[in-house]
Amino acid sequence: MKARITLVCFVALCAASFAQAEQGNLKLKSIEAIRFGPNGLLIIGSGSDVVTVETGDTKETTWTKTDIDNVDQVVAGKLGLMAKDIDITRISVNPASKKLYAVVRSLKSNQYVILTIDGAGKVEEFSLDNLKFNRTSLLVKEKAVTKITDVIWAGGRIVAATQATDTFASRVFTIYPGKGSSNFYTETFHTGHNKIETNAPIRCLMTYEENSKASIVGSFTCTPLVRYPLDDAQPDVKVKGTTVVELGTGNTPRSMFGYEKDGKKYILINAGRNNKQPAPKVGLPNAFWVAKVDHNLLKETVNVNENAPWRVGGKGSATLTDRVIVAKDYFGTLHMDQLDSARAIVLRDTDGKSQKLSVLMLP
Repeated sequence: MKARITLVCFVALCAASFAQAEQGNLKLKSIEAIRFGPNGLLIIGSGSDVVTVETGDTKETTWTKTDIDNVDQVVAGKLGLMAKDIDITRISVNPASKKLYAVVRSLKSNQYVILTIDGAGKVEEFSLDNLKFNRTSLLVKEKAVTKITDVIWAGGRIVAATQATDTFASRVFTIYPGKGSSNFYTETFHTGHNKIETNAPIRCLMTYEENSKASIVGSFTCTPLVRYPLDDAQPDVKVKGTTVVELGTGNTPRSMFGYEKDGKKYILINAGRNNKQPAPKVGLPNAFWVAKVDHNLLKETVNVNENAPWRVGGKGSATLTDRVIVAKDYFGTLHMDQLDSARAIVLRDTDGKSQKLSVLMLP
C-alpha cells in the first residue's frame, strides 16, 4: 500500500508541475538524448538540462512503410542539406502516436533539429517554437553536469544518467519536472576492467521492477549490464550496482529496451565496436550489432559482479553464458527503439555509404 501511495504522489506531483510549464520558443544548443513519457511527453537531454515538452502528439499512426532506403538522404533533403552533411544521432518512438522522432545534427553548422517520421514515411520537422515546456538544470555541488548520456520515464519521474566533474563522476538524477531534482552516484563492478568504478557514466538506461521495487538498468562502455535500486536511493549517496552480465569488451551501447515474446522477457541492446571494425572471431561480422539478453539475468544474486557471466571471451576462469545471443537480422543497427509489442524500428548502416530505416520483428 505504501508503494502505491508513493506512486500516486509521484504522478500527482508531475501533473501539477506540467500545469506550470513555460510557453514559448525552446532554444537548445545541443540534444544528447530523447525519450518519451506518457501522453506524448517528449524528454530531452540537452547539455546540463533536462527539458520536457508537451507535444500533443497522441493520434496513433499505422506503420505501412517497412523500409525507407537512403533515409539519411531523405532527412538531409528536408533540411536543404546533403546526406554527408548530417548525422542522425538519436531516434525514439512516441508510444502515444507511434511516430518516430529523430535527432539530426548539421555537420556544417553544428545545430540540432528534431524530425518526425510517420507510418507512411512522411518526414516533417518538429518545430521548437511556441511550445509548453519545463526545464531542469542538473547541478552537482553547484556545478553543472558536463553531459547527459540518457533519459527515461520511470513511474512518475524522469531518470537521467549523467557525467559530472566531481570525484564520483557517474551521477544519476531523479527529476520531477518543474519541481527540481535529486541525485546519487553509482558504484559499479566493471567486469571487463576487473575493478570497481565510479567515474564511467551509464550510456543507456531502462526501467526494471521486481517485487514492487523500482530499479534502473544501465549499460556501460565495454559492456557490463548493471541494475541499481531506485526506490531506496537517497540524495547524494552511493548506490551500488549489481553487474549481471558482461557483453564483451571493446563495445559501446547505443540504445536498449525490454520486451516480451512468446511468454518470455528479453532485453535488446545495440552496440558499436569502439574501433568501428567488425570482430568476426567473436561473432560480429559488422561493427554495429544487437544483443538479445535473457531478462531473468536481472534477478541474479549469486553469479554477479566479479562472478557475472560473459557473452564471449572473459578473463581467467570467467563463465560464458548462452543467455545472450547476437540478433543476426539486426546487424548494422546504428540506433533503434521499440515500435510495438512485436516490432522495432532500426536505423541501419547498409554499406558504409547510406542508411536505411527498417521496421523489424523483435527477435
